[in-house]
Amino acid sequence: MRRGLKGIAHAICWVLVTPSVWSWLVRSRILGADRAIEASTQAWALLPGLSGQYLRRAFLSRTLPRCARTATIEFGTIFSSASATIAEHAYIGPRCHLGFVHIGRDALLAAGVHVPSGAHTHGIDDLSTPIREQPGTKTAVRIGQGAWIGSAAIVLADVGHDTIVGAGAVVTRPLPGLVVSGGVPARIISHRSERHHRDTVMAG
Repeated sequence: MRRGLKGIAHAICWVLVTPSVWSWLVRSRILGADRAIEASTQAWALLPGLSGQYLRRAFLSRTLPRCARTATIEFGTIFSSASATIAEHAYIGPRCHLGFVHIGRDALLAAGVHVPSGAHTHGIDDLSTPIREQPGTKTAVRIGQGAWIGSAAIVLADVGHDTIVGAGAVVTRPLPGLVVSGGVPARIISHRSERHHRDTVMAG
């Protein structure tokens, strides 16, 4: 019963977002896909509650390369890259700003997480030219399966599977899987696999 109701809700939202999808397609040809997706997600970000979640997911599933039907995108979240992907059961908290990011299955992003399109979105080498006029390089940032990114963290590099990034941390270098990290810049604090082994031994 519940699954059936969810299916009906998904279908209704898929239809309701159709005008916005058409608008995005037209504006993508004029402004570029990234600018168009940012403007569209700014509008969809304002819808509160469960209905907002369903409508955002419906829109993103039709505009991003991948947005799983089981993903959750909360109020206030904005995307600046039309190349982002969101896997199954991923959770994106309120007021996140996301660029060219691949979010893995079961990954959790708390409130206010920023994931720009890599660490070099602006050029800075030419001192005779304003930074805003220097070309940058956009690169994909991967948030691994089962990772948990704490509130207000800034992620500029890949985060491995099942890794925890503490609140307010700034990830400037890739983090491996199964670690706990924190700080500015983020560093490895402990290894989750070692902690699990120690707890298992003590319990046995």
